[in-house]
Amino acid sequence: MAAPEFVAVGHITLDRFGDVVRPGGAALYTAVTAHRLGLSAGILTSHGDDFPLEVIPPQIEVVSVPAGDTTLFEHDAREEERTMRVLAAAEGLGVDDLPEDWRDATMAMLAPVVDEVDERVAAGFSEASIGAQAQGWLRALASDGTVGTRPWPSPAVLLGRLQALFLSAEDVRGQEAAVLEWMQLVPVGVVTAGRRGALLYVNGERYDVRPRPARLVDATGAGDVFAAAFLVEYHRHGDPWEAAEAATCAASLSVEGEGWSAVPDVDTLAAALKDYRKI
Repeated sequence: MAAPEFVAVGHITLDRFGDVVRPGGAALYTAVTAHRLGLSAGILTSHGDDFPLEVIPPQIEVVSVPAGDTTLFEHDAREEERTMRVLAAAEGLGVDDLPEDWRDATMAMLAPVVDEVDERVAAGFSEASIGAQAQGWLRALASDGTVGTRPWPSPAVLLGRLQALFLSAEDVRGQEAAVLEWMQLVPVGVVTAGRRGALLYVNGERYDVRPRPARLVDATGAGDVFAAAFLVEYHRHGDPWEAAEAATCAASLSVEGEGWSAVPDVDTLAAALKDYRKI
C-alpha cells in the first residue's frame, strides 16, 4: 500500500472537561487538519480499548500499539490559566512501531503529549518534510499527574532533522533563551500565542504574525491545527510567511466550533485567507 501523504505520531487521548469526555490529542487534530486540507492521512499511536475509534474520520488510517489504558487528560476550566492532570497513559512509540510502508510519507508530524514519542522516530522517515510539536517533551508530571514544565534535555539531534518546529508560549514560559537557541537549528519555527498571534522564525530571524479575529467556542487543538496547516502549506508552496498566514486562519477558524468540528477544508481556508490578507 502507498504511504499516507501525512503521518502524525503521538497519542490519541481522552480529554475530560468536568462531566464531559471527548477524544483528542495533538496527533488526532493534526491528522484531521491534513485530511480536511485534501491529503491522505495516518496516525501512529497507542490507546486502550476504551478509545472510540469510530469518531475518527474513516479516511484516516490508524496504526496503534496496544495499551492497557488510553492517555487521559483532566482539564480544569475553573482556573484563569489552563491546568491539566494526566490520569492514565498509553504506551511509548518508537521507530520500530512505524509501518514499513509509511516511511515514504511526504510529510510527518511528531506530536507527543506526554513524552511518548521517541525522538528517533524522525529518522524512520526517508524523504518526509518533518515537523514537531514539542509540547509533550516539555511536560513534567507531578506525583498526582498535574502537568508542569521542564527543560528539553538534548534536542539538537532531532532539531537537525526537522523542517519546522512548533511551540506554544505557554509551554516555553521561562525557557525563552533556550527557544532562541532551538530556532537557530531549524529552517523555520513558530511560537504560537493564541489571540496574540504568533512569532515566526525563519533561519533564526524573528517575525510577528498578526492574529485573525475569531468567535471563541473551544480553543482545544488550535495549536495543533496551526502546526498541521503550516506544514502542509509550507510543503506545498515553500514560503514560510504564506504558510504562517494560512496556519493562523486555519487555527482561528477551528476555535469557532467544538473539538475539530470547525477545522476548515481547502475552500473555507482559502476564503478566510483572502479576507485576512485584505486587512
